Amino acid sequence: MAENNKKVAVVTGGSRGIGRAIIMALAEPNLTVVFNHFDPPEDTAADETIEMASKKGCEIEGLRLDVSNHQAVQEFVNGVVERHGRIDILVNNAGITRDTLLLRMKEADWDAVLAVNLKSVFNCTQAAVRFMTKQRYGRIVNIASVVGAMGNAGQANYAASKAGIMGFTKSVAREVAGRNVTVNAVAPGFIETEMTAKLSDKVREAFLVQIPLGRAGQPEDVAQLVKFLVSEDASYITGQIIHLNGGMYM
Repeated sequence: MAENNKKVAVVTGGSRGIGRAIIMALAEPNLTVVFNHFDPPEDTAADETIEMASKKGCEIEGLRLDVSNHQAVQEFVNGVVERHGRIDILVNNAGITRDTLLLRMKEADWDAVLAVNLKSVFNCTQAAVRFMTKQRYGRIVNIASVVGAMGNAGQANYAASKAGIMGFTKSVAREVAGRNVTVNAVAPGFIETEMTAKLSDKVREAFLVQIPLGRAGQPEDVAQLVKFLVSEDASYITGQIIHLNGGMYM
């Protein structure tokens, strides 16, 4: 554990939505959180996240960073360890969508989604694992998606990126388990976020009719599961893809 018994967590895509909810679930005086975002300079969401977590006594930093940039991520994680002494928790949450049918999908749409959603998980995990294996402790949680398991028309790029995260999670879990580092993934279903709020009523209804519980999930639902997976109560869980979808996929 870090100096003064403080653990250090890194959360990608933490300025809003599920990322912010995860930070708020983890935030406490005995935790330092460093998160990234890639919002426009005029966007205030990151500042709002910092203010909210600080009120809970959590030491928190937010940096604008492109997590698909391998070198930038290496420098980012190295900087976290230089400033705070270690890294105990990594939550790979950053993600984007570029939805369209395959026949209409541009190469740039494919490349962007795979870079931000999947390559970033490789970049951040590789950088963090170097330190976690040396300190013989670490908790990594990757945010996948139900569509990575069941697919979804118009989301071939997104589904491929999330399916890739699932395979990556299981492989890395096997590699680092001997060093007391656990690696798991959470696969949310239909969650109420700014991203899903942009969907039409017709599309929303099409999703909801597939959910036995009859309602969308909340970012806090995902956050509480992540909080459990990075806790000592989950120390014997690794290599798992845990679905959180109201029964949409079983």
